[in-house]
Amino acid sequence: MAGADAGGRDGAGGAVSNTVNGGVFFHAVIQGRDITVRLPPQVTPALSGLPPASAAFTGREEQVEALLAGLAPGTEQRKAPPVAAVAGLAGVGKTELVVQTATRALKEPGWFPGGVLFVDLFGYDSERRLSPGHALDGLLRALGMPGEHIPDGLQDRARLYRSVLAAFAEQGRRILVVVDNASDEEQARPLLPADGTTAALLTSRHTLDVGARLHDLDVLDARSSVELLEQALHNALGPGDTRVRDEPEHAQAVARLCAGLPLALRIAAALLADVPGRPLASLARALEAEHRRLDRLRREERAVRAAFDLSHDRLGHRHARLFRLLSLNPGDDLSTEAAAGLADGDLYEVEELLQDLARAHLLEPAHVWGRWRLHDLVRLYADEKGRLHAGSDERDAARTRLFVHYRTTAEAAGTHLDAARGTASTRFPDRDGALAWLDDERSNLVATVTAAPRFGLGETGLDLADALSRYLHDRHAFDDWVTVTTTALAVCRESGDRRGEAAALNQLGLALAGLRRFGEAADAHDEAATVHRGTGDRNGEAGALTNLGSALTELRRFDDAVDVLSRAAAVFRGTGDVQGEGGALGNLGNVLTKLRRFDDALKAHSRAVAVLRGTGDRRHAGLALNNLGGVLTEVRQFDLALKAHTAAVAVYRTLGDRHGEAISLNNLGRALVGLRRFDQAVDFHTEAAAIYRGTGDLHREGLALDNLGLALVELGRFDEAVDAHTRAAAVFGETGDRHSEGRALNNLGRPLGEVGRLSEAVDAHTRAVTVYRDLRDRHGEGLALHNLGATLSKAGRFEEAVDAQRKALAAFRETGDSHLEGLALHNLRGALRREGRSGRSGRSGGRVRRQPGGGPRADGRR
Repeated sequence: MAGADAGGRDGAGGAVSNTVNGGVFFHAVIQGRDITVRLPPQVTPALSGLPPASAAFTGREEQVEALLAGLAPGTEQRKAPPVAAVAGLAGVGKTELVVQTATRALKEPGWFPGGVLFVDLFGYDSERRLSPGHALDGLLRALGMPGEHIPDGLQDRARLYRSVLAAFAEQGRRILVVVDNASDEEQARPLLPADGTTAALLTSRHTLDVGARLHDLDVLDARSSVELLEQALHNALGPGDTRVRDEPEHAQAVARLCAGLPLALRIAAALLADVPGRPLASLARALEAEHRRLDRLRREERAVRAAFDLSHDRLGHRHARLFRLLSLNPGDDLSTEAAAGLADGDLYEVEELLQDLARAHLLEPAHVWGRWRLHDLVRLYADEKGRLHAGSDERDAARTRLFVHYRTTAEAAGTHLDAARGTASTRFPDRDGALAWLDDERSNLVATVTAAPRFGLGETGLDLADALSRYLHDRHAFDDWVTVTTTALAVCRESGDRRGEAAALNQLGLALAGLRRFGEAADAHDEAATVHRGTGDRNGEAGALTNLGSALTELRRFDDAVDVLSRAAAVFRGTGDVQGEGGALGNLGNVLTKLRRFDDALKAHSRAVAVLRGTGDRRHAGLALNNLGGVLTEVRQFDLALKAHTAAVAVYRTLGDRHGEAISLNNLGRALVGLRRFDQAVDFHTEAAAIYRGTGDLHREGLALDNLGLALVELGRFDEAVDAHTRAAAVFGETGDRHSEGRALNNLGRPLGEVGRLSEAVDAHTRAVTVYRDLRDRHGEGLALHNLGATLSKAGRFEEAVDAQRKALAAFRETGDSHLEGLALHNLRGALRREGRSGRSGRSGGRVRRQPGGGPRADGRR
């Protein structure tokens, strides 16, 4: 190759000969009659063009190992080709990944003795884009091929290039080819080896179909993002820069705002390195403003926006318009169907456009097929571009179409959840299908409600908020429900819609109650009742009063609750609203049970069951049966309670209401304990706790665990009971339900005592006494004192036991519980006898009657 001599005679038909002396024979196509190519003994290719690997590199070990596994010698014997294509978003670190991989591969003995070829195709830069022919010319020269031996045509160059690579491989000088930044198959394919031995690494923002093993590169996770930030700073300023360690929260904020994109993180580190005294908090604050974030993620020749520009500018009109419109979606991801509505296009055509954008890594497939998401910084970029093309893209009309799509589809789904909304829509096959769509779109739906008023679509948002009420209630998505109803309330107040305001207040109260913010809930329901009264809506007022009574019950304002609920029931009765009357009576029965007015409670619940069964409303009838069973258990009519709860379980299972089913199972377990069918009770309480856990209802999971502990005690499974009650007490402490916490602590004392952990048992009962006393619950305080006295007796602390039993006796007399009064009196006498014997002989004797627990907790629902 170093020299070529051509000689011979003129004349047609003369012989053509190629002679190569030494070196590697590359089979160059050189035309002439008598041509001899003499190569020098040693060919010295220029195989050292790999860019240096950065010292700041983290979070990619798994990807590097996967790429190395495909490059190792012997890989060519496998079915997979030794060519890997790394694709990903602009700035995600594709080039750095392959450079790091290539650097490590070159250090492996015997892997690539021929060296490495590197070429940057600048595929997305219209000014610097390298054609495959031009790239091949440079690669062949790097391989030592003289310019005069390089043919002009692309195909000839590609054949020669591949022959050269194969020849190197055959002589034990295998080469690694790195092709960076290819924009399409046409640009990349001619540069890839085809001999099955020579290995190659290819990068592109697109997923290219070139017969390579595909590797999609994602953004860095939060931890790796912070590590890269710190590494880049140390690389620039040395390990003495401790800002990342000194400001961990602000480092995490910067990493979050860079959304795990290595390009953005490196720019952020460079900005910090420019001013060593600048705190991370300053940069984090600068990046918080979304409309300026892309402006600030730039330094000299590097900028996130510029990287995205190269990808955007290559898009055709339809792709670019859809890309810009996708930023209008208010949630984290969107479905193909929603995108079709946004673009006002055919579903299947839009799906093809979305797949094209995903292949270009401007869009990411979400967790399930048919859903798509934009990277956070890409979303900002698309929105920025969308504002510039708002007129031609018809941006406002697109947003309206999207929001209306969400509203109408949510309304259709709601008909499968609430019979009051009319005939079930054919848009969904059944309730499960409707719920599945609502679950997938929940974040979008909530975000649409909150965003709608800003774009003059308040009515659309208001209708959507109403359509979501049953779903958010049934899914116990109370935080989202508060968000939705607060927005609806503001819209109604601004427009002067008093009826809408009252409805929003009522729903807000229910959502707040679901979060156990009962004081705020009571205020909302009270205000709703006032507004309804002002508009002359008596049924609306009674409905608000019904919910107010429930909130007052949770606040333990029992007398106020009885008054409010009695008024609500009377109003409903007067207007002939039997369903409303049934609901009010059910809540009234619950508060009467709290007051231990069991006869009155039975009447209220029995009336509620009769009324609601007549309406055909199975859901509320099931609720009424649950409430009735609860009070039947309290008055020890366990067989009747069992029938009521079993019927409720059947209702909720038919409706597919898992949460209602769990309530019924928990209450069913209580009735079974009363019937001494403890094994079955354990099974039902365990199942209820699992359902609550699955639905995210932490508080009711605590109720089921507490009841489970009581059943386990009866079976002598004390260690398991200790665990159940301990977990229940922790749940109630976390949710702020002090009354339930006191009951769980009181129940915990019993199994602790049974396993000989008497000091812990005394502590649990003492804490329960304190909780009940703080809450002014005399009956609960009496229970805890009674159990404390029995445990103290068991521990031989008779003087303290006598004091506790005397106080318990007073509490039971005060609250009119004759059954427990007798039990406390019995144990008081026993403690006095033991105290006397202990004083004479120092020994204790006699039997302490088994103390009652705090009692199984009824599980009810408004």
